[in-house]
Amino acid sequence: MQKKLLALAVAGVLGAPAVAMAQSAVTISGFFKVGIDNYSIGSPAAARAGLNTSETRVTDNSSRMIFGITEDIGGGLAGIAQVDMRIAPDLGTLSANGNTWVGIRSNTAGTVTLGRHDLHYGKQPDDIAAKAGALQASSNSLMDYTFRSTAIAHASRTPNVVRYDSPNWGGFAFTAAYSANPGTSSSASSGNATVESDLNSGIRKGNAWNFNPTYTASNFGVGWSYWKQKADAGSTSLTLPSDETGNVFYGYYTIAGFKLGLAFNSSRTDNASPTTGTTTSNADRRVWTVPVSWTSGSHNIYAHYTRAGKDKVGVTPGGGGATEGTDAKMIAVAYVYDLSKRTSVGLTYAKIDNGANAAYNFHNISAGGANNVVNAGEDPRLLALTVRHAF
Repeated sequence: MQKKLLALAVAGVLGAPAVAMAQSAVTISGFFKVGIDNYSIGSPAAARAGLNTSETRVTDNSSRMIFGITEDIGGGLAGIAQVDMRIAPDLGTLSANGNTWVGIRSNTAGTVTLGRHDLHYGKQPDDIAAKAGALQASSNSLMDYTFRSTAIAHASRTPNVVRYDSPNWGGFAFTAAYSANPGTSSSASSGNATVESDLNSGIRKGNAWNFNPTYTASNFGVGWSYWKQKADAGSTSLTLPSDETGNVFYGYYTIAGFKLGLAFNSSRTDNASPTTGTTTSNADRRVWTVPVSWTSGSHNIYAHYTRAGKDKVGVTPGGGGATEGTDAKMIAVAYVYDLSKRTSVGLTYAKIDNGANAAYNFHNISAGGANNVVNAGEDPRLLALTVRHAF
C-alpha cells in the first residue's frame, strides 16, 4: 500500500511540470564533428627559425547541441527561442556562444528575434564543411578576412542583435538586422563581446547593419549581403580595426547531383581614432571563389578555388604602402562517405599560397591551438580526417 501511494506521489510530482509545459515544444538537435589533422607551414618566415613547422592534433569542427523552443500563442503567432551550445569534445568545453536568441514568429508577417546571430559572413555557396569536410578548409578563410587575417563581420556570431526575417514570397525573402554594439572582431569571435557602451564615449555611438535579400528557385539561388559596422570605441590597431563595410554577391546552380557556385566579396576596414573619431583606411580588398560539389548515393566530393586580390590600401594604413604581395590563393578538396543518414567520415586537403605581405590563414584554425598564427608570406597547409555524427 505504501509503495502504491509513493508511486502515485512521484507520478504527481513528475506530471505537474508536464502539464505546465504542455503548450511548449522543445527539440534537441546538433552534431558532433571532430577530426585528426596535420597543420603545416610552407615557406616559413625568418620569425619561425628554429621552431617546428608542423603539428598533428585532434580538432573540434564546431560541434554543437541546439535546444529549440516553440509555443503557439494563437492568431498565427508563436513564441520562439534557441540555445546554441558549442561543444569541444577534444577539450571538454561547453558554451552557449552559438546562435542564441528569443523572439516572435508570425505566419504572415515574418520573424523578429533578439540575441546572437550569424550575419553577413559565410554567404558563399561553399559546402566543403558540410557533413564531414573540415571546417577549417572553408573558403571563408579568404572570403571573410583581410590580408592581415582580420575577420570581417567577426567571421562568427554578431552579438547584441535585433533581427527580422521576412516570409518567403514565391522564392524571394530577406533578412534585416541591427546590432546595438557589434564589439570587435576578437571579442565577438571569442564569445566575450562587450555590452553597449555609448555612455563611455563622447566621440560616437557604435552599431552594425546587415541587409541580405535572396531569391531561391528549385535548382538555383542568388543573394546579396551588405554589412556596415562601427564599434562603440575607436581603434588604431593594425589587426583589429573598428569600422567595416562589406558586400557579398553570390549564387549557385544545381543539376543531376552537381552544384556550381560563384561568389564575390568586396570589403573595407578602417581605423577610427578613440579621441577624435577621425578614420584612416586600413584595408580594402576583393575576393572571389568558385565552389563545386558532386553527390551520388553515399559519395560526396566538395572543392573550391578562391582568390584574394591585391589590397588597395596596402601594408601601410591610409595608403601609400606597398600593395604588391597582399594577394593570396586557396585550393581545397574533400571526399566524404556517408556511413548512414547521420554519420559520415571525410578526408580533406587544403592549401593557401600567400603573397609576400599576406597572412591569410585557415578559418577557425585557432580552435586547434592558440599558436596557429601565420606570418606574412607563409603558406599554411591542412590534411584532415574527420568524423561527424548528427542527432
